[in-house]
Amino acid sequence: MTFNFRPTLASLGLVLLAASASHAQQPNPLDNVPEKMPFDVPYGTPISLERADAVLAAAVAESKARNWKMVCAVMDSGASLVSFKRMDGAQLASVEIAIHKARASAKYRRETKAFEAGIQNGLNYLMTLDDLIASRGGIPLVEAGKIIGAIGCSGGTGSQDEVVAKAGVATVK
Repeated sequence: MTFNFRPTLASLGLVLLAASASHAQQPNPLDNVPEKMPFDVPYGTPISLERADAVLAAAVAESKARNWKMVCAVMDSGASLVSFKRMDGAQLASVEIAIHKARASAKYRRETKAFEAGIQNGLNYLMTLDDLIASRGGIPLVEAGKIIGAIGCSGGTGSQDEVVAKAGVATVK
């Protein structure tokens, strides 16, 4: 038995019309215009090497206490590398990933976890942003309401990276 289906131009037109009508009825959440800019934290004086090393010391101490092999990086408020630690045995890929998380967090003034959540919630446009990484473990370092830098950690799961980064963040008040 042979089945030969040849859609007519009219039937194709009806399908396209129905598809566009259902699409047109859905409001685009990105059309919402917030009253205030999100993540509007001003940049401050760049973190010093001494303070960056203290942030990394706390992150590495947390990592060692949990027996996790991590790579951690601190960027200044201009997204330039200030200090870096790679623990013995940490995976090689984590070197660039930790640096990328810290840089993205400083540039975009938010935790990289926000990008991870956004993409998981269908905000696929985030993937078009330059120098973005959508994996938790990058967190801004904020002092007196201003970003002085950011830490990025990599080597474990995203949640492990985040725990270690938060230990470093806790040293900045």
